[in-house]
Amino acid sequence: MSTSPASDGESAAVFLDNLPDGFFILDAEGRFLEANPALLELLQQTHDDLLGRHLSEVEDALEENTRRRLHWLLHDGALRYETRLRTGNNHWVEVEVAARVVHDDDTPYIHGFVHDIHARRQLETESRRFTNYLQLLLDSAGEGIYSVDLDGRCTFINRAGQSLLGYPLHEVLGRHMHELVHHTQDEGPVAPELSAVQRAVSQGHGVRVDDEVIWRKNGTSFAAEYSSFPIMEKGRVTGAVVVFRDVTEARSMAMQLEYQAGHDALTGLANRREFQARLESALQRARHEDSSHVLLFLDLDQFKVINDASGHAAGDELLRTLSDTLEGLIRKGDTLARLGGDEFGVLLEDCDETVGLEIAEKIRRTVRDFRFSWEGNAFTIGVSIGLVTITSETPSVTSALSAADAACYSAKDLGRNRVRVYSPDDTQLMRRQGDMRWVGQVHQALKEGRLELFYQLIEPLTTPDHPGLHMEMLLKMRDFHGKLVPPGAFLPAAERAGLTPEIDRWVISTTLGWLSGLGRAVDRIGLCSINLSGHSLSDKNFLDFILRQIDEAGVSPHKLCFEVTETTAIANLTNARRLFTTLAQRGCRFALDDFGTGMSSYSYLKTLPVDYLKIDGSFVKDVVTDPIDLAMVKSINDIGHVMGKRTIAEFVESGEILEKLKELRVDYAQGYFIARERPVGELVLENDGPPTGVHRQGGNPADPPAS
Repeated sequence: MSTSPASDGESAAVFLDNLPDGFFILDAEGRFLEANPALLELLQQTHDDLLGRHLSEVEDALEENTRRRLHWLLHDGALRYETRLRTGNNHWVEVEVAARVVHDDDTPYIHGFVHDIHARRQLETESRRFTNYLQLLLDSAGEGIYSVDLDGRCTFINRAGQSLLGYPLHEVLGRHMHELVHHTQDEGPVAPELSAVQRAVSQGHGVRVDDEVIWRKNGTSFAAEYSSFPIMEKGRVTGAVVVFRDVTEARSMAMQLEYQAGHDALTGLANRREFQARLESALQRARHEDSSHVLLFLDLDQFKVINDASGHAAGDELLRTLSDTLEGLIRKGDTLARLGGDEFGVLLEDCDETVGLEIAEKIRRTVRDFRFSWEGNAFTIGVSIGLVTITSETPSVTSALSAADAACYSAKDLGRNRVRVYSPDDTQLMRRQGDMRWVGQVHQALKEGRLELFYQLIEPLTTPDHPGLHMEMLLKMRDFHGKLVPPGAFLPAAERAGLTPEIDRWVISTTLGWLSGLGRAVDRIGLCSINLSGHSLSDKNFLDFILRQIDEAGVSPHKLCFEVTETTAIANLTNARRLFTTLAQRGCRFALDDFGTGMSSYSYLKTLPVDYLKIDGSFVKDVVTDPIDLAMVKSINDIGHVMGKRTIAEFVESGEILEKLKELRVDYAQGYFIARERPVGELVLENDGPPTGVHRQGGNPADPPAS
């Protein structure tokens, strides 16, 4: 279909009017002859405002530059350039101009298309900003980062990577990274197919390597961890990026921590944790291979003397020196460990009892002959050793250690500086093991708050010497399962282990805290009796502790009575006299418990400010039926009264016993017929009226009295 020139012109005009880009026609001088609507809108100009104006009036350029550009355009016939055009409201728009010369009847005209590139410039600016940010981020990373193409040649490396490898940027770009850093010192590059980079490229997923050696430019190497990830473009792998870091220091620290976790800081020997692990391994071997091993438990004798005389620095030096000596006495492959304080363990693997005993005796003799000098003073020590054979029949590492520990301390009980072989039929060792278990439970109970305070009422049978309730404070312990354990089960073991001062301190502070918390109702309490052990009497700081606790609690000392057994008082007479006298001056009272069991002499009573004699229950419980016990109770009661002391009968378990005691004019009675022991929290004291939680309870007790 043919068209006329007129119709062609109309079609062109429609096309230009609908063109999204601007279009203009200039004359040869550079003045606007025509502009389409898109250009007018871009410049915010009307058709009449723009026509006739020179291009230099609109363009952001010197007039001479615009005229020079027009000259080039008329000479070359076409020109493309970027510039800025001024809008009607004096703003600028960034554009790209594509112009060409068109002749009409030999008259040149300039046709130009104008494209707004503001969005593109913004995108380019954001892209540059992101690129700079990414570069900064990569350069700020502590890990080395580099990328390679499919041939393994470096296309990028950050500053940390350059620093770690010792190469400047220009020496790395384009180099084959695998050949550069993954090689051995003598044999050259490692096979590329073994590298994580090659695997990441070939497999198309990330690969991590935890143990790698990377070489620097200067020929040194370092342990490294690195990860390689494929670079994907349009679903195709085009290279890989590698992130690596130097882990030399971290591994060294980890090895050091691992060593410290298993070794004693002072001596460098294996510690208890490591020793138990090796014992466990030996026990498993004994079970699977039917082998036998020997465990020695060593405790130094008289070590505390050196610590006390010359200080801990001397004690530490002795332990270090002695440890070196002991290591020379055991066989290669055996383990010497410091288990804590002055305790050591020795594991003799693949050893029978005979050989183990020979080594133990050699250790004992060496320690006995060991001479330690410190600041001009010479010291000698000894060692007590417990020996246990580990076989397939050994129940556990814990039981083996417990048995060796019991044997060691049995050796101490027998006079120190000797070796004791554990035997499950040894009754003394069985008792020692039982003690150790109870001591461990008491330690845990103190730590976890599982000791509980009870009270047992003491009833006056004659006119009382004080108003208010008279009671003895008693102690029980909850075991791991929450069951109450009577004191007779654990206190003897705690006494033998020297743990009773800590228990006594707990009872005293807890009792005074309870009394202090009663407020005005404390006036209803007449006297609280608290038991003291022989170890507490021997503690030179114990008296100061009691005085400090009384002052801090703000409780009247007149409400406190301290009890010690007759035998304990005689054994610690000087300390008992000092403690009794000092506390008596503050108003405290005192009672001798289990009185009558010693019966060696009454003379010491003249020098002790004792207020009460507690007649031993072994005499009281048969006072109705046994004339000898009756005579004993009557004698103690009469002598006590002559000496101005009040008497308390224990183990009053029936009405008949109570009536007999009244006939004898005993002052107080205590026992299950009077009242059982009850938790102090159950005693409710009102300011007026009788206290609740207090009542007489007869019958035969299921448990012996707690005392």
